[in-house]
Amino acid sequence: MAPAGKVTGFHKEGNDWFCNAGLPSDITVVVDGIKFHLHKFPLVSKCGKIARICEESSEKALVTVLEEFPGGLDTFLIAVKFCYGLRMELTPRNIVMVYCAADYLQMMDEFGEDNLLSKSENFFHKNVLHNWKDCILALQSSDPVIARAEKLQIIRKCLSALSMMVCTDPSLFGWPMMMYGSLQSPGGSILWNGINTGARIRSAESDWWFEDISYLSVGLFERLINTMETRGIRPEILVGAIMYYGRKYLPGLGRWKSGQSGKTRTVASFSLTPAVVDQKVLIETIEKLLPEKKGKSFCCFLLGLLRVALILGVSQMCKDSLERRIGMQLEVATLDSLLIPVYSDSDTLYDVDCVERIIHHFMSSESRITSFSPPSLDPETSPASEPLRKVAKLIDNYIAEVASDVNLKPRKIRFLAEALPESSRPLHDGLYRALDIYFKAHPWLSEKEKEELCNIIDYQKLSIDACAHASQNARLPLRVVLQVLFFEQMQLRTALAGCLNVLDTESAPAGPMTVPSEMAGQIVQRDGWITVVRENQVLKGDMESMRSRVGELEEEFNKIKQEMKKVTKSHSSLSSPRLVARKIGCKLIPRSTDAQPDPVDSAGPTPRASIEQARRSHHSRHRKSFSLF
Repeated sequence: MAPAGKVTGFHKEGNDWFCNAGLPSDITVVVDGIKFHLHKFPLVSKCGKIARICEESSEKALVTVLEEFPGGLDTFLIAVKFCYGLRMELTPRNIVMVYCAADYLQMMDEFGEDNLLSKSENFFHKNVLHNWKDCILALQSSDPVIARAEKLQIIRKCLSALSMMVCTDPSLFGWPMMMYGSLQSPGGSILWNGINTGARIRSAESDWWFEDISYLSVGLFERLINTMETRGIRPEILVGAIMYYGRKYLPGLGRWKSGQSGKTRTVASFSLTPAVVDQKVLIETIEKLLPEKKGKSFCCFLLGLLRVALILGVSQMCKDSLERRIGMQLEVATLDSLLIPVYSDSDTLYDVDCVERIIHHFMSSESRITSFSPPSLDPETSPASEPLRKVAKLIDNYIAEVASDVNLKPRKIRFLAEALPESSRPLHDGLYRALDIYFKAHPWLSEKEKEELCNIIDYQKLSIDACAHASQNARLPLRVVLQVLFFEQMQLRTALAGCLNVLDTESAPAGPMTVPSEMAGQIVQRDGWITVVRENQVLKGDMESMRSRVGELEEEFNKIKQEMKKVTKSHSSLSSPRLVARKIGCKLIPRSTDAQPDPVDSAGPTPRASIEQARRSHHSRHRKSFSLF
């Protein structure tokens, strides 16, 4: 130990390190291309690896190279100082590398009492594993020596300790909240000048640890989430941590927070730098970590993740899996997040093919995935709503949004509209609106192309307002306008028959009422018209042109009731509708059996002139009829 007794430290000359021992060096150790001119005796007395090298060599001035030394130059210098008896400090930042270096150099107790390996192990178990911050620091510093740290089970123990502390009240383990830094007592109280103030740290929030673990590498983060899942942490909490981590390293996800709090947390004592992340690897890792759950903000995050995945060009398997996950919860998606731009060479603005695949995943998913357990995670999600109708409404709005793209082909519109079954749309107003926008943006379409697109609309499922708009829409083909006019007349006739049926029901004695078969065939109870009439017994809500004559309206209905009583007594129900209509000054729309020529089939005027005449005559009747409703 003669050299060690005179050692005062080490100094560097050029790229070489020398010991201030006053004695010539008899062994040179090369680490990462840097030479350390040292002495055999202090090294051999502590390091089993150096001792074996010296035994195998007979050279007086030995030169040895330590390949792939864990921790590099700084860690080797710490180990050398320990061998020379100099002061060295173990910290959470260097403990993993020193631990691995001591194992590499075989610095066990058999080569010297209380050797570096046992010192490192004791420090790790007594100090690091019981402290949240130190565990995070140790894990982050383990990346350069991850393989050897795995062998020594350092990583597994740190991950297990962190997952256990997440499951525990953070005020119980000494360093729960980074926002308070070192001003905290072991019991969880806040200190002021070393004095316990009695104030307690708020530990109710389950996301206090999201920022801390976001400094870990992707691999360690993945292992930590898996460890927490094994320990039984709720899926919604783990998803929150995953989403936080993803938004930190994928800036494109920043706008897809969907009402999340997005708190900005500051690290008081860590002084850590964000991990170096491969974004493609991160997206594929996140996709594997996410559970099979459903939620509004979760679906919004998945759609944002898919956008970034399409930009970065991740594997096709990852993109397919994201589309499948989105399709299984499409009913909670929002229109804004579904508008995915095309990032490749394409004429269209939006990725309609991607949305079509998502719809097919929605239709082919046999079992619906469950929502997250706490309702607070997605307050806008209604489990009682019908998924198919919500998706139909969403897709109709999506078609209307992308319809203004001049390069969008008609077949794309048709594929999107027909991807859902007919039962998904109780009304076709949304489809009509989307097609009208598409026709306006594509005036060069032929009549045949327009008719093929209009075939996806069921005109019997158009509301009165939509029929009124379509009958005056010059962008629609003539044949379509005729169909709209026909069904509009049926709707008006149905509404009038329902009105008279209600009045007849009120005047009739208690008991079931027999309706003639002809009239029963005309009363089509849909679009809520019969319900509206029954809820408004005197039709006050629908008689827009007669609101100022409320008093006169009541008198007219009294006369109608008296007339209906006479009709009931005489059992002339087939003629009673027209009789009552003449009494209230309304002209009924002629039926198909009336002896009036069809304006379209009559000879003389051209088809366009005929349809214009039909429109004018229809609208005049429409206004007169609507004075009743």
